[in-house]
Amino acid sequence: MQRLLLAVAFALCAGSALAALNLNTATKEELIALPGIGPAKAQAILDYRNAHGAFKSVEELKDVKGIGAKRFEKLKGELTVVASPKNAVRPPEKAGAATQPAARASDKPGGAPQRSAKGEVSMAAKQDVQAGAKP
Repeated sequence: MQRLLLAVAFALCAGSALAALNLNTATKEELIALPGIGPAKAQAILDYRNAHGAFKSVEELKDVKGIGAKRFEKLKGELTVVASPKNAVRPPEKAGAATQPAARASDKPGGAPQRSAKGEVSMAAKQDVQAGAKP
């Protein structure tokens, strides 16, 4: 029985070692575990990902400073690029970009819902009423 458990444990470890590392979700420690990647190169990969957003292909790794053709050839078989909505990396926000939605008149204390020239209440005000907010 112990041999069977040992064999199963070994198979699980071997299978995970063969799995390709996703460049878009890899941590610094995971990158350092790759052959030829030390702390500085791992940080360069993370910095590139933060500056340019998610990798679109493994070949984009060649754009990272310090990753040459030889190093890329050694790494490409161990890497993959998978973009999933849950783990996707957002591109950096541009300086001066609005980070919060614009305030509505109904958001202000005592503010009334905005009406169009025809006297219609705006969609945002209708949603506020449906959500239980006082107009």
